[in-house]
Amino acid sequence: MARGVFNSPVVDVVNRAFVGLMNVPGVGVIVRRGLVVIRYTGRRSGRMFQTPVGYRRSGDTVTINIVRPDSKNWWRNFLGEGGPITLLNLGGRDRRGHAVAERDAKGKVAVTVKLDGW
Repeated sequence: MARGVFNSPVVDVVNRAFVGLMNVPGVGVIVRRGLVVIRYTGRRSGRMFQTPVGYRRSGDTVTINIVRPDSKNWWRNFLGEGGPITLLNLGGRDRRGHAVAERDAKGKVAVTVKLDGW
């Protein structure tokens, strides 16, 4: 079975590059418009993880649409009742919230984050 691009070690390199670009003066402002690093605790391992994700924000709700969800596992931590999540440097500061992942009838997955109050 082919591993696919999302399970490739290249993804780690690309993720690190984009995270690095987020802090570059000038360029970082553009990259941060649609990319944020999330921090969460694995539901089975109890380990803390961080990964960059694309997002869309509307007020205190952040939506993360998962591209090729069957090739990724992190979003499964938020199935059912969901769980806590931190979005690093969102709007200039770390924001905590509650994330819930849902898969629709077509197989598309979105994680919806309700941000905690200021």
